[in-house]
Amino acid sequence: MNRNSKILSLSLTALLLLTACKNGGASQPETTAPPVADSTAAAGQDAAERVMPVLSVETVNQSDDVMKFVTDPVAPHVSEQIASWTPNYVMPPAPSYEACTVTLTDTDGKELLTAGAQVKVRGNWTTTYDKKPLRIKFEEKQNLLGLNDGNALKNWLLLAEYKDASLLRDKTALQLSRELYGDSGLYAADSALVEVQINGQYWGVYLLTEQQEVSSKRVSVTKPEPDYAGTDIGYFLEFDGYFYNEDDLHQFHVDYADNASLKPYDGEGGGGRTIRCLPENDFEPKNDIGMTIKSDIYSQAQHDFIASFVNNVYRILYAAAYEQKAYQFSADYSTISEAPSLTPQQAVEQVVNVKSLADAYIIAEITCDADIYWSSFFMDADFGPAGDKKLTFEAPWDFDSALGNKKRCPDGTGFYAANIIPDVNDGIYETVNPWLAVLMYEDWFQEIIRSEWTRLYDSGAFTRAADMITSDSEAYAAAFARDLEKWGLNTANESIRNELSARSKKVRNEKEGAEHLREWLTARAEFLNAHWHS
Repeated sequence: MNRNSKILSLSLTALLLLTACKNGGASQPETTAPPVADSTAAAGQDAAERVMPVLSVETVNQSDDVMKFVTDPVAPHVSEQIASWTPNYVMPPAPSYEACTVTLTDTDGKELLTAGAQVKVRGNWTTTYDKKPLRIKFEEKQNLLGLNDGNALKNWLLLAEYKDASLLRDKTALQLSRELYGDSGLYAADSALVEVQINGQYWGVYLLTEQQEVSSKRVSVTKPEPDYAGTDIGYFLEFDGYFYNEDDLHQFHVDYADNASLKPYDGEGGGGRTIRCLPENDFEPKNDIGMTIKSDIYSQAQHDFIASFVNNVYRILYAAAYEQKAYQFSADYSTISEAPSLTPQQAVEQVVNVKSLADAYIIAEITCDADIYWSSFFMDADFGPAGDKKLTFEAPWDFDSALGNKKRCPDGTGFYAANIIPDVNDGIYETVNPWLAVLMYEDWFQEIIRSEWTRLYDSGAFTRAADMITSDSEAYAAAFARDLEKWGLNTANESIRNELSARSKKVRNEKEGAEHLREWLTARAEFLNAHWHS
């Protein structure tokens, strides 16, 4: 039974879905969107008004209805879900690329680049909002504003941040992630704020950032040549509640050690509770969670190899933590067997980059990431000639619902990332991220967390993040005011308002949103530091 049929089989669920949100961290759209202010003023046409770079998109097609490519599309799997509970719902078009010229201009009016590109709406539930996120696919590799250490790449994103009144949550989380992951050589996206124009119309403040993809400058795993069928390649994966929307070759189910129970990490020993990741029967409202293969693969053998590897890696983790047994792979990674010569810790360290897993926990815990049970949680494994053949957790992503914005850790206290997590509807079901929870009661793994946390905290990363929130809010005040005039406050969208924390609901402008974000992050860092600092 898939996700939609489960929803429809439960009257309570169906009722709640009409008034709340249902996704991996984004809200259910209203069937009738509120009107958007009509603003056609170009962002900072007068150089004196510019406070951040301006990214202009000019479509090659200049027909009267061309702007529909950014106003109308909704991701097809989202449209299908809305149609399942909305009578007479008119299916919108799916996102599609539009040929464009993209120009990036500095705050002093200096043109930094002009290049041909394809641009389209991207995302899941965020595609239902009036202000939609966009993907830019350049014809030739480009560097934008020195991001990613100045490297030139084809694919870039513009995040709308419509749910986040501060417009700074993703930027803050990505900055912390880059500081945490930086010494490991692992990837976390870079970002910068820009004002966007489309065909001369002002389109608001966006976060310019990176596409999560396999690249020597991003997720650096072995990329196969087209049509190569061998399994000795790199695999980039997403823990993903939307996995069933992918074609069969690019998704697989994970059984999580036969859906074995986990002890939630609440800082107090779990309180005798247990939790499973997957539903136990077809009538349980909990949704299935699988894996999407985000990188290029070309054969069933590649699909089956990585599916088997991921399933068995989790079994090795679970056996080490809950059975005190060590298992190891056969030489061809097809099976696992007990390994009496290894300790459980050694067995785990053979197949997982445990430092990256500790870092993934820290980022999810510091942000109280509302999506962590559902999507935007990435990992990879490289079986190429230079690969280490370990499951590695990197590329943290999607924090517009996090950091005190949604009703998660509202006062900045409590343990969250490896704990029992409410679904996005705040009560239809409870679940857990199994990858974050499975090792949490292993002393040796906790020591890695302590070491990584202490390094990050003592480096001053949280002070820098708080200072960035304040300085951006002040320096970009004029741009944030223009964005508010164009799109209005997110709390005007009732479906978004329903999922916000009490404090977020009271925010009336970007300045107040930034103040809330800074205060929440400071409180969160101090709470966790009292527990995790060595």
